[in-house]
Amino acid sequence: MQEIQSEIPELTPKLPAGQHSTITVILCTYNRAVALRKALASVAAQNAPSSATWEVLVVDNNSKDQTRAVVEDFCRRYPGRFRYLFEPRAGKSNALNAGLREARGGILAFIDDDVTAEPDWLENLTAPLHSGEWAGAGGRILPEKSFSPPRWLSAHDRRAFAPLALFDLGPQPGPLAESPFGTNMAFRKEVFERFGGFRTDLGPRPDSIIRGEDTELGKRILAAGLRLRYEPSAVVYHVMGENRTRKEYFLAWWFDKGRSDLRESGQPAGTRWVVAGVPFYLFRRFAIWTLRWMAAVEPAHRFYCKTQLRWLAGQIAESRQQARCAQPATTGS
Repeated sequence: MQEIQSEIPELTPKLPAGQHSTITVILCTYNRAVALRKALASVAAQNAPSSATWEVLVVDNNSKDQTRAVVEDFCRRYPGRFRYLFEPRAGKSNALNAGLREARGGILAFIDDDVTAEPDWLENLTAPLHSGEWAGAGGRILPEKSFSPPRWLSAHDRRAFAPLALFDLGPQPGPLAESPFGTNMAFRKEVFERFGGFRTDLGPRPDSIIRGEDTELGKRILAAGLRLRYEPSAVVYHVMGENRTRKEYFLAWWFDKGRSDLRESGQPAGTRWVVAGVPFYLFRRFAIWTLRWMAAVEPAHRFYCKTQLRWLAGQIAESRQQARCAQPATTGS
């Protein structure tokens, strides 16, 4: 991973009045042709300023369904607006990085294939980035309007909703103290030129739902002292498929979230006590959450405790895997 520079020069200054940066919307997709059509239709309907030059770059991450035909249909209907790019290497981070290389815009906006955007989404998300004050921006990610959360999901803890990929910090815009989510964020292109792209050891793959490539990038940018803006008027709606509202999905998501968190940050400095490659503090935390789960009475809180056990189990599994990989190889006589 590229090291963060200790001294970051000023961003490009504000453009003259009436002038706009070019914008590339990057959308990576894999085997979701039906949902993709709805997402692209909402992007095509954007009320972007007439003076802005913008394009939509759809990166097909080796789909086996009708994805290419869907994108080519939009390319025909909106000449010069949509472009198709094929990325054969599996993994969303590979697709995102391919999009970075091919993007023509000075501002890069990101959206997923399972959301629909409000008509003013692109304008509101990217407007703050035409000056040098903000390096990036993140908007609100809300559930589709017909969505009702399952009764077993705790409404008292925002963290409990994490597998649904919702992002809502309220109606007031302002500086972000946390990373935006990848389905509704935008950055000035020079940010990627300084910090590099998305980590390929993170991000979803066909054989894993490990995530975190988007928030890891945001953490890098914030750690360097650059400013990110929260723009609540830039709204997308996340489609909540039936699989997302099952307990099995939540438990699998939290397990891979634990793996991702440890892979991203590593073990805390000063970790000394290790058992079979696993730091002792993880066993201690696992025991504490087990007691909380056993003592919980309210069903939603009990399930939340169970998700935290899965999160810790993911960290334990990742610790053991890293320990095995770190062992020197032996050869037979």
